[in-house]
Amino acid sequence: MKSKIELLAPGGDVEAIKAAIIAGADAVYCGLDTFNARNRAANISFDQLVGIIRLAHQYDCRIFLTLNIVILEQEFKTLMKLLNKLVNTTLDGVIVQDMGLLYVLRKHFPTLDIHASTQLTTHNAGQIPFLRQLGATRVNLSRELNLREITTLATVAKEHDTLLEVFVHGSLCVAFSGLCYSTSASAGNSGNRGRCSQACREEYETTESGNNFPLNIKDNSAFFDLPALIDAGVYSFKVEGRIKGASYVHTVIDSFRKQIDGYVETGELTQSGERLYKVFNRDFTNAFLRGDLNQSMFIDNPRDNSKNHLVDQLKADKGESISVVQIHDAQQQLQLDKQAINASVDDKIAHLSIEKIKLKLSFASEQDRPLTLTVTTEQNSSDLADADTKTVMFSSTSLMRPSEKLSVDKEAIEKRFKNINNANYELVELDTDQLTDGMSIPYREITTLKNELLAYLNDGIEVIAEVELPKLERHAKPAEQKPALSMLICDEEDAKLADVTEGDIYFKLPDAYKRGCTKYVDFLQQNPRLIPWFPPVLIGKDYDVALNILEQVKPPLIVTNNTGIAYRAQQLGVKWIAGPFLNTTNSYALLAMKEGFDCAGAFISNEINKQQIKQIARPNNFKMLYSIYHPILLMASRQCFFQQSVGCEKPRIDNGCMLSCDKSTSIKNLKGDSFAIDKQKAGYPSIYNQDQFLNTEIIDDLSHMFDGFMIDLTNIGAGDRESPDKVELIKQFEALLDGQFNASDTLAKMVPESTHLQYQNGL
Repeated sequence: MKSKIELLAPGGDVEAIKAAIIAGADAVYCGLDTFNARNRAANISFDQLVGIIRLAHQYDCRIFLTLNIVILEQEFKTLMKLLNKLVNTTLDGVIVQDMGLLYVLRKHFPTLDIHASTQLTTHNAGQIPFLRQLGATRVNLSRELNLREITTLATVAKEHDTLLEVFVHGSLCVAFSGLCYSTSASAGNSGNRGRCSQACREEYETTESGNNFPLNIKDNSAFFDLPALIDAGVYSFKVEGRIKGASYVHTVIDSFRKQIDGYVETGELTQSGERLYKVFNRDFTNAFLRGDLNQSMFIDNPRDNSKNHLVDQLKADKGESISVVQIHDAQQQLQLDKQAINASVDDKIAHLSIEKIKLKLSFASEQDRPLTLTVTTEQNSSDLADADTKTVMFSSTSLMRPSEKLSVDKEAIEKRFKNINNANYELVELDTDQLTDGMSIPYREITTLKNELLAYLNDGIEVIAEVELPKLERHAKPAEQKPALSMLICDEEDAKLADVTEGDIYFKLPDAYKRGCTKYVDFLQQNPRLIPWFPPVLIGKDYDVALNILEQVKPPLIVTNNTGIAYRAQQLGVKWIAGPFLNTTNSYALLAMKEGFDCAGAFISNEINKQQIKQIARPNNFKMLYSIYHPILLMASRQCFFQQSVGCEKPRIDNGCMLSCDKSTSIKNLKGDSFAIDKQKAGYPSIYNQDQFLNTEIIDDLSHMFDGFMIDLTNIGAGDRESPDKVELIKQFEALLDGQFNASDTLAKMVPESTHLQYQNGL
């Protein structure tokens, strides 16, 4: 494994990528106009990507392509066409969220280096070997982790020959990445599909604590924490910003380059970081990294904070008595400075070219001599005014002989060579004037010449043949088997519901525990009917305690929304089902979990619609499940939502908050939509939609596909709303599964504030 520190830059468009390269980035991540999690970025075309790779490699800079969204079943055909092209470029890596895509890449495209996206919410020691087993060579950690947690995971990563990336600068999501569904519930604009509508930056009605942007947090910056991250074992320092322009990217990357190089050379931090305030920022925080989650992380302004920072600096230097004129003059100077930055960056990247290399082919033949092909390539140099021209000649083995029937003439050559263009080269001239009519050689030798040409244009690397995905086998469940009803509970008192139903009962375990907690080991051992349900986020000691529950109880079956738990379950021989928060949207994700980790079944994502679900193929001996009734989680956070909404007397979050706080409130956006903020004891602060998810249509539509449907009886996210009687809910859902469709009307009355727009809209 390399010990070099990598500075990884964002590239939303060609100009920003050029700016990153010239500023000294070791690598740049960018996206095409499809399959990436920044739809709002300009993004690039495939031909531009190839030119960018060529340019970057001239500067010893690598290019990574973002394919970091969940993939729908019908998209794999298009995706395979793209992968078959990518595999024949010199791309340095692909960044991936979807487990199905991880499976396809590892199985069919082993030469492509795979990086696990931050959208996979990687935060504990079990997730790293899980992703490594799926083919990932590096992992981008969740942004919420502190230095101690990162250090621990770096040790695990080293054991599994995996590199670690950490975000060191740029915008922060208040929610755990990959677990934000803030607008997919209403409009299908899911962050898991690159269409985040930034509800966390939205303005809300003024809260009790006097805030209009209660979810908006400052930008992340570890500019002064680089030594600690280096010591922790982090390999790649990643800067966020694919919707930012070239001047922003150049300023930030140049600042970090100088800071890293200065520290490596002198052992001291040499840069003040003041330049970072001259481009877009929301002020900066490193509170996640320090493990100090406090109110100062929030800022009641989602827009550029540059001018506000300037005024604060003036006041610090000259006192509160500064005049309006002084402020105006300083802000005018800031604007001039920004214009100067833009002009300077434009000038620095003006000579950088990603144009295709010009290709000229010239054929010549005469009797008793071989057919010759002269290849001339002409590339605009990034550093020189003139072009870089190369010439090479290829010849046939056989000599040209007179032939009355076949002739290697202009028509024969053009038929085989006029479409020789590839992503790197543009054929600008095909010269056949020096061919002698009536002469021929075996036509297989013309094919050999063409292959030699292609190999030359591909830098001598053998072209990888196109791969087609094998046809998926569809394994139906027994026709006579009707879907079973299962339920999720979290209250120990609700264990008595086992007396009123024969269905599976899942018990939702907490997100957080006291160190060494054994309470749930005893409880689950005393209630063997209950199936443990593990949450999506388990960090540090909470993961250790959850592991202990799994290892001590060793239940016959679990449901887990956390891949670290799944990894250990497989090692223990415990059957496991993938929970709905693993965002499963395609057949290849099912195969990845089944073939790689002995997964017994999976909940299909509630973000996809009827048509998208219908296309999924069930693997053999594998259960497919779906949640038909539950609160709609919009986002969960390691940060506190109450500080900016109703206020909180505690200045910062600590372990006691996680274990004891059980507040609830609501916020309302300017459209009048209300959202419940809920904090369960030992749970992460979360925001829920005002409506419950209730989808009875799927029972009529797709019962033939599913082994079971689940109802969530936890009351989480309900706030002060009166909850329906649980026994009656069970009774009505069971009636519905028995074919008594009038139960649907009864359920609609029992749950009047409900929606199933996700099932209608899909992704």
